[in-house]
Amino acid sequence: MSVNRVGLVVHQGRETAVEAADTVHAWCDAHGIPCKEIDVWKSDEPRHGVLEEASAAGHPDLVVTLGGDGTFLRGARIAAKSDAAVLGVDLGRVGFLTEVPADEVRQALDAVHDGRATYEERMTLTMRASRALEIPSAMEALLRYGRRPTLPPPDVRVDTTEDEGWGMALDVVAINDVVLEKLARDRQVSLGVYIAGRLLASYSADAVIVATPTGSTAYSFAAGGPVLSPHMDAVVFTPVAPHMTFGRTVVAAPDEPVALRVLPHSGEAALSIDGQLRGVLEPGDWVGVYGAEYRLRLVRLGPTDFYGRLRDRFRLTDAPAAAVDGQAPPLFRPDSPVPDDLAHLRLPPAPGKS
Repeated sequence: MSVNRVGLVVHQGRETAVEAADTVHAWCDAHGIPCKEIDVWKSDEPRHGVLEEASAAGHPDLVVTLGGDGTFLRGARIAAKSDAAVLGVDLGRVGFLTEVPADEVRQALDAVHDGRATYEERMTLTMRASRALEIPSAMEALLRYGRRPTLPPPDVRVDTTEDEGWGMALDVVAINDVVLEKLARDRQVSLGVYIAGRLLASYSADAVIVATPTGSTAYSFAAGGPVLSPHMDAVVFTPVAPHMTFGRTVVAAPDEPVALRVLPHSGEAALSIDGQLRGVLEPGDWVGVYGAEYRLRLVRLGPTDFYGRLRDRFRLTDAPAAAVDGQAPPLFRPDSPVPDDLAHLRLPPAPGKS
């Protein structure tokens, strides 16, 4: 793709991110391409929603993020709603989403601009709710204490069909997950959980997570959920510390919505999207989470090694009992041509090739 406008999301607290931003600005200046920093957290200004941020940046066709996965998620939500590609520059510690190291950002921009990059699509989630979401003023003040401003509650989309019983369509793009969790330490949240319109069970738990395959290595994984390939589409439901016998993850099809209804005598529930509090649900409220029409397009400069990254980032070690039986090679991939019946499979490059 030919780059026409760049949006830049920078982790201002990291010197390396600020230095990399200077490199991006210089590259854009050299190519005559407008570049604007977006989603900059300022302590004296409220934060804005995705559409406001994308509009303020002139709806870029490439969003560059400089930071870890948290910074990436902020830029990715803007990119998904703007049908833009996102290039994640890796400055984090346990990142799965970022692509290139900071010292290669100029080469990466050249590859995108010259059409030498490839693009990987990921599914995202969106939501409907029984009512517009709100954050109580006292809670917002507490959340802001010693921190930067919080994101506002999601806007209601203009295509909502609330009068037909389907709730309000919310302007939400979740890259990783949607989470409902208890507000009071001494009181769990009780939820009726529905998958594809049918009651799965009523849960009493610390929280429940609805995640994408991309988000399967985030909070869902920490709660005991499975790792899913980011190349697949699925909706992952994982309860956190449920007080019931069945506490397993359920992996639903991408067209099967997950609805969460707060039971009449439950405590309140905090709703977070990609780790950001966006509303509080009262008993009787509900939300429906489902696959969005927006796809996230990630810039890739070469074949994606998700499982190599999984082994590296989680520092996976081999079983001690297996060590005495020999060492496993790093690849299960002969260097000869791929047979016709395997040509459709996703395989790593042959040894010695990239």
